[in-house]
Amino acid sequence: MSSAATPRTGSTLVQKGALLFGIVFLIVGIAGFIPGLTMDMGTLSFAGNSSMAMLLGLFQVSVLHNIVHLLFGIVGLLAARSAAGSRSYLLVGGIVYAVLFVFGLFVAGMAGAANFVPLNSADNVLHAFLAVAMIVLGVLLPRAGRTTR
Repeated sequence: MSSAATPRTGSTLVQKGALLFGIVFLIVGIAGFIPGLTMDMGTLSFAGNSSMAMLLGLFQVSVLHNIVHLLFGIVGLLAARSAAGSRSYLLVGGIVYAVLFVFGLFVAGMAGAANFVPLNSADNVLHAFLAVAMIVLGVLLPRAGRTTR
C-alpha cells in the first residue's frame, strides 16, 4: 500500500482534532505536577477529594487525576494515527466526559469514597464543555474532512 493511501497522523481534520486534544491533555497532565501552575501542591494526594491542589487555581486535581489526563493525552496521540481511531477517540472521550460531568454534579465537593476523583464546580463546567466539543467534533469533522471528486 502506498503512503498516499495511508493517512498520516494529523492528515485529516478529524486526526488534527484528536491530535489537538491529545496534546492539550498531555500538557494539562504535566501542568498538574508543576508548582506555580498548580497551587497548594503540598495537599496533592493520590486520589480522593482530600487533595486541595488547584490547577491554575481553579481545577481541583490529584495524582490520579493528572495520570488520567496524561493517559488520555497518549491515547489521543495514538488515535490520531488514523481517521477512524480519531473519530472513536473524540466520540468515546466525549461520552466519558459527559458521564464524568453527570457524576460530578452528584459528588463534587462531597466527602467520602464516591468522590475518588477530586471534582469542583470549575471541573464540572470544563467536563461539560469537553463532552460537547469532543462529540460535536467527532461527528462533524469526518464530514468536513472529506474531499469531493
